[in-house]
Amino acid sequence: MQSANKRPQGIAAFVVIWVGQVISILASGMSGFALTLWIYDQTKSATAMAGMQVAYILPFLIMSIPAGVMVDRYNRKLMMMVSDFTAVLATVLILVLNMLGVLQFWHLYVAGVLFGIGNTFQWPAYSAAISTMIPKEQYGRANGLMSLMEAGPGVLAPILAGALYPFLGLTGLLTIDVITFFIAIGALALVFIPNPERTAEGEKAAGGGMLKQAWTGFQYIFQRPTLLGLQLMFLFGNLFSGMGFTLMAPMILARTGQNSLIYGSVQTAGAIGGILGGVLMSAWGGFKRRSFGVILGWILTGISTMLLLGIGRGLAVWIPVMIFSGIVVALLNTSNQSFWQAKVAPDLQGRVFSARRLIAWFTQPIAPVIAGTLADFVMEPAMSENGSLASGFGWLVGTGPGAGMGLLFVFCGLGATLIGVSGLFVPAIRNAEESLPDHDQLARAEAQPAPAD
Repeated sequence: MQSANKRPQGIAAFVVIWVGQVISILASGMSGFALTLWIYDQTKSATAMAGMQVAYILPFLIMSIPAGVMVDRYNRKLMMMVSDFTAVLATVLILVLNMLGVLQFWHLYVAGVLFGIGNTFQWPAYSAAISTMIPKEQYGRANGLMSLMEAGPGVLAPILAGALYPFLGLTGLLTIDVITFFIAIGALALVFIPNPERTAEGEKAAGGGMLKQAWTGFQYIFQRPTLLGLQLMFLFGNLFSGMGFTLMAPMILARTGQNSLIYGSVQTAGAIGGILGGVLMSAWGGFKRRSFGVILGWILTGISTMLLLGIGRGLAVWIPVMIFSGIVVALLNTSNQSFWQAKVAPDLQGRVFSARRLIAWFTQPIAPVIAGTLADFVMEPAMSENGSLASGFGWLVGTGPGAGMGLLFVFCGLGATLIGVSGLFVPAIRNAEESLPDHDQLARAEAQPAPAD
């Protein structure tokens, strides 16, 4: 067994883990694409496919509470491996059932539950590990690479899966997926990930049971106006963006006469933008004032992406807007992630980051319901040829199929823009860098001896 000082450490260790994850995520994207084709072929039901999302998101949200505490309590590399092993178990389950010829669509719901549980540990563990592996000056670049890792497979996986599926079938793609999971686990085993140093805040939050410790993650945020303000921006920003992007597929399909090729092109453009954004952020690292990247990100998300997507009526607008949107999302998420990693003590990041995600995702289940209801029963009828809003807004988004959803997109874009602008008028957010010192600055201040009387 290698000693810790002979294993890759720091940025080298991060790159080893990153490469292993890129390979695994690409293969998972390919098998996910193949499973989408399989379940639609079996059921011809959008509801059955939507059930997969429910099976994934519910255990994900429920398990987020204990997962953050476990990330702080136990070895973070172990928690990453637990995430990957859970995903392996789910994939092997599907693979075996398919090889036996007994795979049914509801089996994928069981697998979705396992995927949800496993991924609950992955994000806080990886996010917290970055804080202990590399200096804070490199957080922006590392998180840029993480954005690239999420976006890249979105472009390549459907292409590769579409090319390989006719030859390898579902069994072949699932087998590749299982193999690459072990590549990712092997990459983790190769590197050294230091445990976080104990801090005064961490010691204070260490007592009590699982639920009490999980609650300290929320308390940490609620007691700091800067963190709470930023998180409220994401809570309400995600409501508007979630409503808007829920409508992207039906809006584009309605405006183009159900042209799936155009919709696929728009999706691909967004993924390409995500890759460009990840490359940009990994090379640049983002603004020194990371909170400015968050504020600017929300303003640009509202004005330059959502609003223009609603106004646009063809690829000439949608393609460049989606590419720019991918870049903006990388700026927004990288700036926010780097800010939290710098401000929150590493031995508390597991539970704080889990609480942070729960707050940010609180609107995820309701945004699609609000958007769908408004679109079907209010906006689309109102923007029909003789609708009540057609004369007032027809010059902006047109009339007829898709126009009501386009107008709702515009309203959501204005809402997201206001969320970003509001950050300029809230001192705790506008002056976030000064309002809340970095965790290492606080640690040094606590270590200074008190002056003699």
